[in-house]
Amino acid sequence: MRKFDTVISKMKYDIYKSVAQYAYEGTLDERKDDIPYQIIPGTKSSFRCCVYRERAITFQRVRLAMGKTPNDSENSILHKEDDNIVYVINAACEQCSINRFTVTENCQGCLAKKCRESCAFKAISFVNRKAHIDQDLCKECGRCYSSCPYNAIADQMRPCKRACPVDAIHIDEERKAVIDYNKCIKCGKCATDCPFSAISDKQYIVPVIEAIKSEKPVYAAIAPSIEGQFGDKVTLGMIKSGIKKLGFEDVYEVALGADMVAAHEAEEFKDNIEQKGVMTSSCCPSFVNLIKKHYPQMEDKISTTVSPMTAIARYIKQKKGDCKVVFIGPCMAKKAEAYDFDDGADYVLTYEELEAMLGAKEIDLPKCESEADEQATSAGKLFARSGGVTDAVNKAMYEMNYNAKLIPSKCNGVEECKKAITLAKSGKLDANFIEGMVCANGCIGGPSAIVNANKVKRVIEKSGSESGNKCIYHNLCVNEAKDIDLNR
Repeated sequence: MRKFDTVISKMKYDIYKSVAQYAYEGTLDERKDDIPYQIIPGTKSSFRCCVYRERAITFQRVRLAMGKTPNDSENSILHKEDDNIVYVINAACEQCSINRFTVTENCQGCLAKKCRESCAFKAISFVNRKAHIDQDLCKECGRCYSSCPYNAIADQMRPCKRACPVDAIHIDEERKAVIDYNKCIKCGKCATDCPFSAISDKQYIVPVIEAIKSEKPVYAAIAPSIEGQFGDKVTLGMIKSGIKKLGFEDVYEVALGADMVAAHEAEEFKDNIEQKGVMTSSCCPSFVNLIKKHYPQMEDKISTTVSPMTAIARYIKQKKGDCKVVFIGPCMAKKAEAYDFDDGADYVLTYEELEAMLGAKEIDLPKCESEADEQATSAGKLFARSGGVTDAVNKAMYEMNYNAKLIPSKCNGVEECKKAITLAKSGKLDANFIEGMVCANGCIGGPSAIVNANKVKRVIEKSGSESGNKCIYHNLCVNEAKDIDLNR
């Protein structure tokens, strides 16, 4: 077991592991109420006001680990018409008593009083020659902050609200965080930035274990970013072997799906770029959500090619027949994407959840035998990092001698994505292909990754170089998939 960087990581691991252990045993229904007492024994609290609140929070996390919403009053199971996967754990929200704009000691009580003049809500007055903000009247527009010549007004936004790139977090009358799902792109940034871990995604540990225990075979599809997540000495072959010990029939690399996507997207670009003018990638679900919800005028520019996750799932189901496919990766948004396609992945697990399942079955990856590597190309493996999609599509176009010229805008992180889309919308983007990765560094920087992105990047690039310069179109998997529908 790894050394956990934070108390939050260790706490989540302990909860997920207990849930997985009881699910494998078939005793979860009887034992789920015991987990808060096992995680938090005794009568003394460690982090919150009292042990009772800590147990209430733990129970809400148990519900999430079971694939339910954290609160009993909400729908229990995720349905297709309700693809929300990020939730506020009400008992855990600290109702952060932070007023966004406050006047500091730098205030000079100047004659210009630009702060007061700029406020349209009459929230600023002067007391003892110092500016004062009436928080009941303040609408957090920021005009006072921008107008003060002394930088005497501080902007102290709550971490969850500051983290959200699409302003989908607001604060209710009880000062609790609330998610506006009409704006939410399911990137998970609020969940990773909340210091109290009061925002979390639903987990599918229990549904996956139940599927494994059923008669129908279940296949795992592991994202390219998995290499390096479990230590430098753990090879991809060891990871595959360990996952099979969890009860999966077999394990496929999503890098093979990435090869399929690169080939299909290259052909799509060649056939449509003259008409579209600009095209965007479609493998990052949060990027797709960003366009659909916040730039709907650009929706027709999104590539119609499915993501590598859906591509490999369709490939497995065509090859193996009636089965279930579980995608394993660092992304929360993939959980919602899985509900978009009936013939795609059935469930999604994150690396955190996989780690807990391995712990529940006492599987030590460094001691597992290393299975043979599949023949994904270096381009498919490098989909995991920012710029990887562009490189793979370019490689496929070169191999097929396509004449269309791809001029990329490689967007590393959500702010770059927003800038590129805005420029494209106004016809000012000096590119005809936008690769959108909402997470900085690409998938290796996903919200549920368990190792630093820079460290994983080195491992991924080493693995990619060891794959050699194999041709995407000569890849057996791509050839076998030529009769699979790879359209969204």
